[in-house]
Amino acid sequence: MIDKKLMKHIDIKMIFVVIALFLISIMMISSATHVLKYGLTKKVEIQTISFLIGIVAVILILFIDYNKFSDFAKGIYIGSILLLLCVYIPGLGKVQYGARSWLNLGPIDMQPSEIVKIGFILSFAKFLEVRQNKLDTVKDLIPVGLYALVPILLVLKEPDLGNALVFVVIALGMTFSAGLNYKWIKKGLILAIMGVPIAYKFMEPHQRIRIDAFLHPSDLSLPGNYHVMQSKIAIGSGQLLGKGLYHGTQNNNNFLPVQESDFIFAVIGEEFGLLGGIVVLILYFIFLYRMIKIAKDAKDRYGSLIVIGITSMFAFQIFENIGMTMGVMPVTGVTLSFLSYGGTSILTNMIALGIVLNIGMRRQKINF
Repeated sequence: MIDKKLMKHIDIKMIFVVIALFLISIMMISSATHVLKYGLTKKVEIQTISFLIGIVAVILILFIDYNKFSDFAKGIYIGSILLLLCVYIPGLGKVQYGARSWLNLGPIDMQPSEIVKIGFILSFAKFLEVRQNKLDTVKDLIPVGLYALVPILLVLKEPDLGNALVFVVIALGMTFSAGLNYKWIKKGLILAIMGVPIAYKFMEPHQRIRIDAFLHPSDLSLPGNYHVMQSKIAIGSGQLLGKGLYHGTQNNNNFLPVQESDFIFAVIGEEFGLLGGIVVLILYFIFLYRMIKIAKDAKDRYGSLIVIGITSMFAFQIFENIGMTMGVMPVTGVTLSFLSYGGTSILTNMIALGIVLNIGMRRQKINF
């Protein structure tokens, strides 16, 4: 059993925020899948079941002292890499949405990169903990870069640019928090800017098209621009209060692509207007703020680095997804945390939540 003294430190506000986001998710997925026309859809059922399984996962995680994860950091990292490689096993790996990034598990499909995000954070936190404030030279940074590069390259090879970028942001956020020398931040930004044209040449054709579409938003002949335009129409037509739940015309006429997942924020904007969008943003702000507070108050550096990694993951996914529905970020297929449809995605988010709550409630050492 969990000690009652620890239970007192569970972040109730964060739990309420996640429940609120899930309820919004169910409403919007039911609207995006036209529940009034087709009845209760399989996607609503899968999202609900995944969330309930996630609750069980959160409870189980709370029983484990998060420092136990540090003892198995190497195994977690190796296991994560092997899981990413499983997509190449014949009969198990599955190509979906143009990428070999799924596992066919019979009644469900699983996206390994979602689960690996958590494994990478848990292992990378231990890797950085022993190098805390020792990231001043090229010799110091090479092992860190190589450690992060392996999963990033494997996800890029699928190819899944969106999730690869999530891994990059996680690695940068955690490395910065571990005491990265500021001179390397400046040099890194310069190199990143200079490296963009080179990276563009090595991208897959469909990835280059997405970048071209982002840079030329008015050219509707480029794939994706038409859908982004429809997304912006949906959000704009919602005005202040929206058209009402189940009454979004862009949604009901299927003008939005993958509207239950990638473009679910556009459905929210159309049906609940600017006010609905602001409510979602406020919920996300509270969620991220509570995590930053937990990272700050963590009793050790390992716990703090884990929360920073998870916060970086959520922050980027939220910014990228909402940004692409408004045309201010390229379309990458990154889901909106806790709102977008996806069994693997919601389960991963819940596991991440459980780990953060675990670290938060153990922020003070208990004397028995």
